[in-house]
Amino acid sequence: MDANEILDYCLAQKGVTETFPFDQETLVMKVGTKMFLLMSLDKQPLTIAVKTDPEWSAELREQHPQITGAYHMNKTHWNSVSLDGLKKELIIKLIDHSYDLVFKSLTKKIQNTIINS
Repeated sequence: MDANEILDYCLAQKGVTETFPFDQETLVMKVGTKMFLLMSLDKQPLTIAVKTDPEWSAELREQHPQITGAYHMNKTHWNSVSLDGLKKELIIKLIDHSYDLVFKSLTKKIQNTIINS
């Protein structure tokens, strides 16, 4: 997947917005007010950071050398994913998992606003 495919996929989810809160190279995707994906636009190979369940994070890191603890993030919950050599299905699964984890952490009021928008 390339950056545009990831951006389009993320923006197709309910309640997602794109921002550049840190610099002009790091795209941050949010659901509600919380980050669920970061993407470095100037790094090659393309790399994203996604939130994952801690147990799954450990499993992913063992199975895929492209997946490591995310730089400047809580490495228990966030993974840095170099997309080079990973199957599209896994990338989509990681994005969806991150979105779902973050969505569930939102208040019920915000969740309902997103669902009903």
